[in-house]
Amino acid sequence: MKVIIPICLLFCFQTKLIAQSALVIPKKTIQIVTTDINNFWQAYDKILSTKDSAEQYRYLNSYFLEKGSPGLKAIMSVRNYTATSYIDAIHNYPKFWESIRFNTLKAETFAKEIEQDVLKIKQVFPKLKPATIYFTMGAFLTGGTTMDSMILIGSEIALADEKIVSSELPQSLEHLKTYFKSNPIQQVAFSNTHELIHTQQKTTVCDNLIGQSLMEGVAEFVAVTGTGKSSNLPAMEYGKKNQQAIRDAFSKQLFNSFTGYWLYSNADNPFENQRDLGYVVGYQICQAYYQKEKNKKAAIEKMILLDYNQPGDLAAFVDQSGYFSKTMKTLQQEFDQQRPYVTKIEQFANGDSMVNSEIKELTIHFSTPLDDRYRNFELGPLGESNLLRLAAFKGMSTDKKSVSFEIQLKPKQHYQLVVGSGFRTQGKESKSLKPYLIDFTTR
Repeated sequence: MKVIIPICLLFCFQTKLIAQSALVIPKKTIQIVTTDINNFWQAYDKILSTKDSAEQYRYLNSYFLEKGSPGLKAIMSVRNYTATSYIDAIHNYPKFWESIRFNTLKAETFAKEIEQDVLKIKQVFPKLKPATIYFTMGAFLTGGTTMDSMILIGSEIALADEKIVSSELPQSLEHLKTYFKSNPIQQVAFSNTHELIHTQQKTTVCDNLIGQSLMEGVAEFVAVTGTGKSSNLPAMEYGKKNQQAIRDAFSKQLFNSFTGYWLYSNADNPFENQRDLGYVVGYQICQAYYQKEKNKKAAIEKMILLDYNQPGDLAAFVDQSGYFSKTMKTLQQEFDQQRPYVTKIEQFANGDSMVNSEIKELTIHFSTPLDDRYRNFELGPLGESNLLRLAAFKGMSTDKKSVSFEIQLKPKQHYQLVVGSGFRTQGKESKSLKPYLIDFTTR
C-alpha cells in the first residue's frame, strides 16, 4: 500500500464526538478520528521533560499508547511498532519532530476535502463500503496503510512538506527526504482515496509481483479517475517517459513471488533507482483496460473487486487490457523456463521410503547460483504434523549452488518440506525458485 498517506472512512451517520479532540463530521459520508495526534504531543512534551528512561516509557504509555484509538493499535500491529520504536524516534530526530508538529495539528482541516472526494468515488463505484479514517502517529514505516475497514495515516509522513527538517534521517529513510519535497500534505485527500480503495479490495497482499502491482495500480487509477486529480506519485511521470523499457523489464519478472525493486523498496534498479514503478505498471494496465470498456462504471467495479490471487481471473483482466504484447499464459511459460530449480537433494534420494533416521544433514542442490540472502520453506501437502524441521543452517557452498542444513529425524516418520520460491537468483533481474517438494519416510 501506498507508502504515502493512509486514511479511512465510515459511511455511518454519527453526531457524537468520539473523544475530546476527535473531529466528527455530522454528515452521512465520513468520520475522521484525530485523537492520537494530540495524545502523542502530550506524551512528547512529557518525555522531553525528563532524562529518566523509565519515566519516559511511563509517559508514552499513559499519555499516548494506553489512550490510543483503534487506528493507533492497528498501525502498530501492521508495522510492528513498539514503545521503543517511538522513544527511539523521538530521541534520534528532535529537529524533525519540532518541524512537523504544527502540520500534524492541521489534520482536522482536511475533512471537507476528503468528504468531497469520497462522494466522487461513490459516484464511480456505487458499491463503496464503510470505512474509518484515523490520523494517527507512527515511526516512519508508513504514511498510509489499511487494516480491514480502517485507513491508517502515519501523520509524521503524510502531513509533511518541503520545510520539514529531514537532515537527521538515516540512509534507510533517504526516500522520505525526496518525498517531503513533494509537499505530501497538499495531497492528503487524494492519498486517502487511494487507501479507501484498498479497503474495498479482496486483499492487499498478493501472491506475486503482477498481482501486487495491479492491486496498487487499481487504487491509484480509481483515485485519479474518481476525483479528477492527478497522481502525486513521483514514479508516475518517469513511467510515462520510459513505458516500453519498464514494460519489457517487468514482463520478465511479473510472476516472481517477491516484489524486488518494483514496490516499497530503495534497492538499486536500472531505472535511475526510481522507486515504486510497480504502481506505474498496475496503473497503466488499468488505464488500458478502462479505455477499451464501454461501461466505465462496470470497468471500475471489475478492477476493484478482482481477485488478484486468482490466476485465471488475473490473467484474463491483464490480457483484456492489451498492456503486454504477449498473453499471460505465454509470459508464464517463458518465466518458468528461466526459473532456477532444485536438481537434487543429498544424503538420501527424494521419495525414498527407507531413509536412515541417523542422518543428521540435508543438502539441497540448485540449477544455478542463488542469492545467499534469501530463502524460505513451506509446509507440504500433509501439513505441520509431517513437517521436516531444519534444526540449524549450516551454510551455502562457495559457488552458491547448494545449501546445507542440520536435521533431526525419527524412525518410521513420513516427512515433507517445500523448498519455496523465496529462494532467488542473483542480480537485479532475479527470478524466484520453482517450488520443490521434499518427501520421504524413515525406516
